[in-house]
Amino acid sequence: MSRRILAAALASLLAAGLQVTGSGAALAQANKPAGKPAAPAATPAAPAISPNHLALAREVMLGSGIARSFDSIIPAFAEQIRKQAITRPELQKDLEEVLTALEPEMELQKQRMINVAANIYAKQLSEAELQDVATFFRSPAGKRYVQTQPQVLDEMVGAMQTWTQDVSEYVMVRVRAEMGKRGHQLQ
Repeated sequence: MSRRILAAALASLLAAGLQVTGSGAALAQANKPAGKPAAPAATPAAPAISPNHLALAREVMLGSGIARSFDSIIPAFAEQIRKQAITRPELQKDLEEVLTALEPEMELQKQRMINVAANIYAKQLSEAELQDVATFFRSPAGKRYVQTQPQVLDEMVGAMQTWTQDVSEYVMVRVRAEMGKRGHQLQ
């Protein structure tokens, strides 16, 4: 599995997580048993995130390399559009011009997602924690960590594919053995 696929998967998961979070309250309300309506819960307002806190969260996003995962999403969309238009060669020149003209807007969309992710980090980590993380990513070790992530992830995906196959076979052998001890034979 390539880094681009991993990046797309990460971005999709991030996007899906945001969508699921937004609909979670509606889903919870829909699954509530009928009866006496509950009083709206008083949820305390989240503490305001200071500009410095948000700036640190953004720095962590950029310094950690996570924001790089968004870099391949927009070009993937453009490539998908190109593939859909392949049956209409007369559109190719205009389509390329339109896609090129839209690049600044798409960069703004990427920056919007980086800001959303930075807000998520800021909600999950304190300003002091983000400062520690940012300091790490500024260090030689942190920079090296980020630099090696694409190779590490590629190798991990390969190792996980092998591991998944091995564990699947192992579990099946063990289940068959244990079921055999109970008088059951599985195929």
